[in-house]
Amino acid sequence: MKILILGGTGMLGPWVVKALKDKHQILLTDIKEPPKQYQGDFLKLSVDDLDGVIKAAEGMDCIVNLAVLRHDRKLAFDVSTKGNYSIMEAAKQNNIKRVINTGPHFQLVGPSYEEWDHNLNPDMPAQPGTRLYAISKYLGQEICKKYSDQYGIKVLTLLYYNMRHHLDLTTPDFEPAEMSTDMTPFTTSWIDCGEAIRCAVEVAEDKLASNLETFFITPNLPHKKFNSEKTYNILGWKPRYSLERLWNKEIIKSNNHLEDSY
Repeated sequence: MKILILGGTGMLGPWVVKALKDKHQILLTDIKEPPKQYQGDFLKLSVDDLDGVIKAAEGMDCIVNLAVLRHDRKLAFDVSTKGNYSIMEAAKQNNIKRVINTGPHFQLVGPSYEEWDHNLNPDMPAQPGTRLYAISKYLGQEICKKYSDQYGIKVLTLLYYNMRHHLDLTTPDFEPAEMSTDMTPFTTSWIDCGEAIRCAVEVAEDKLASNLETFFITPNLPHKKFNSEKTYNILGWKPRYSLERLWNKEIIKSNNHLEDSY
């Protein structure tokens, strides 16, 4: 399968490439150059460049959208909202029938759900709240929905909560002491995050109930705050790591070296 990856040199991109490269032909795109160890086709491209995305999608079988910008109001809208318009218009014009979209869990389950409810599932009506990141991603998903309904494009949206490497949980934005008190237990290893994209790319059409399906990408944790059974049953995703050291609230100090992502 020929796959166009947008926003592919960010945090998730290397793990998606690793999961797909042995079975699929990839065109990696981003506004930043890939690391030197990446060996494959690359095109410098912003997801909000409509004409550029349409051209890059020529001859592709699937589009994977990993693009995101969170903190700037205009850029977040351009990338997370208008970028989805570029993707879906490219899919329509190039007759691409599968798009894999990604986003944060709270573009669906914002504070009104998360603070009070239990057994949250990916088929609940969306309540993204008012955070810039959540609302810009939610609006992008609404664009995907309109195109999916109108043109029969299958859009699989994978919603992530938090990501860490299973060998080293003490990443720069979290100190060990913080992890022992309030680190989120709903964390997925980077390897499993990439594998979830592969599962979405390869899942058989007859396993999808509709053209627009959403999946939570979280390990199956004991407290069942988020229900990921749909992901396991339909996508066949089986996370290798539960990262139980996080939800057991242990302080982690690891001297292990991270394996190369690409």
